[in-house]
Amino acid sequence: MSPNEKAAQARQPGTAGSSTLDHEEAVVRLWKKNRISDGVVGIYLYWVRRFRAYCRRRHLEETSQLTLDGLRRFLHAYVGPLTKGPVAPSTCFVAQHALHAWAWALCALQVPVSEWRPPRAPAKLTPLLAAYRQYRCSHYGVAEKTVQQDIETAKVFLALLPGGSKSVSKASVADIDTFVSRLSARLSKGTVADYCSSLRAFLRFLYTTKRLRCDLASCVASPRIRGAERPPRALPWGDVRRLLGSIKQKEPPGKRDFAWLLLMATYGLGAAEVLGLDLEDVDWKSEILHVRRPKTKAEIELPLLPPVAKALAVYLQAERPSHVQSRRIFLNSTIPYTPLTSSAIRQRVRLYARQAGVDALVLGAHVFRHSHATRQIDAGVNPKVVGDILGHRRPSSTSVYVRVALRRLRQVALPVPR
Repeated sequence: MSPNEKAAQARQPGTAGSSTLDHEEAVVRLWKKNRISDGVVGIYLYWVRRFRAYCRRRHLEETSQLTLDGLRRFLHAYVGPLTKGPVAPSTCFVAQHALHAWAWALCALQVPVSEWRPPRAPAKLTPLLAAYRQYRCSHYGVAEKTVQQDIETAKVFLALLPGGSKSVSKASVADIDTFVSRLSARLSKGTVADYCSSLRAFLRFLYTTKRLRCDLASCVASPRIRGAERPPRALPWGDVRRLLGSIKQKEPPGKRDFAWLLLMATYGLGAAEVLGLDLEDVDWKSEILHVRRPKTKAEIELPLLPPVAKALAVYLQAERPSHVQSRRIFLNSTIPYTPLTSSAIRQRVRLYARQAGVDALVLGAHVFRHSHATRQIDAGVNPKVVGDILGHRRPSSTSVYVRVALRRLRQVALPVPR
């Protein structure tokens, strides 16, 4: 091959000498900068080089194949040196991490790459369910997650009807009873009550749009649940402090975990509110923290207290990964540094509870919200102020915390007659 032909081949996408994609050294430096060990770097390069060789053999453009679907096609065609059968699931897991880390690093180096996991196209709805969705969004303005739950409830109910959605005009009380009894056989009372509420909304829609002759919503008999049937699960403030003290802040992701746990304990924020914080939500100059409610999308302003500001600053300066496009404050500590999830927070809370020797019936992110509210009520804070901070719309939602505010309850206790 002549020198000119070699140069032309080097300029073609997906070839070994491609100047666009030959960033191995820069990627390795970026990996090591983000605390990936030499051993893991070697394993990653093993799979990256074989993936690139696979693309060259098949004359594929690497950037277009560097997706989750492209990885699956590569592993389906790959034959390892020690086996001639399918690739083991553990091996697929390692290869996925390697190529995902490669795609992330190329993106950080400003190399255009395909989206690793393209968003799923929304499932097509029948005309009836599409009209119901439009009705819920336009008339009630409910949250997207609630709309999805309502659609799923309607699907389950329609599937129980003898003729599916075509016979919706013939729905009867017996069909409603069948729906509720089947759910009650496998779900808790609270969950069944939520499904029944969604079913009532669907039946009202059918009646309003004249798809039903009579309003069957009142015929939905859901399980009876007493308001505030049990006190909120709150931890004593000493246990909360022990949890915070059990976090090893010198080891990653200790600074990150201490920051989000301190936010939840200090302000009573839920996991969704903490995970929804962006870098722009912290106003360092005005010392204000902007928080968005996940359900109502309403925004509140909270004072950025010095201990919280210090914990956030330490995490952002010393531990939050560099070269990240996401504006979310709290990210996973491994490549590709996706935003932290509520399940990850729940697992970390349970880990620190074990380390601190804190034993409770239920341990999760929401327990800190209950603990904060109980502590504020016990300290004599006006329940209206506590309710506004927690985002409660009704005073009854806040009054439940008075039942576990032991210090205040002792003040109103009457002497026992002898």
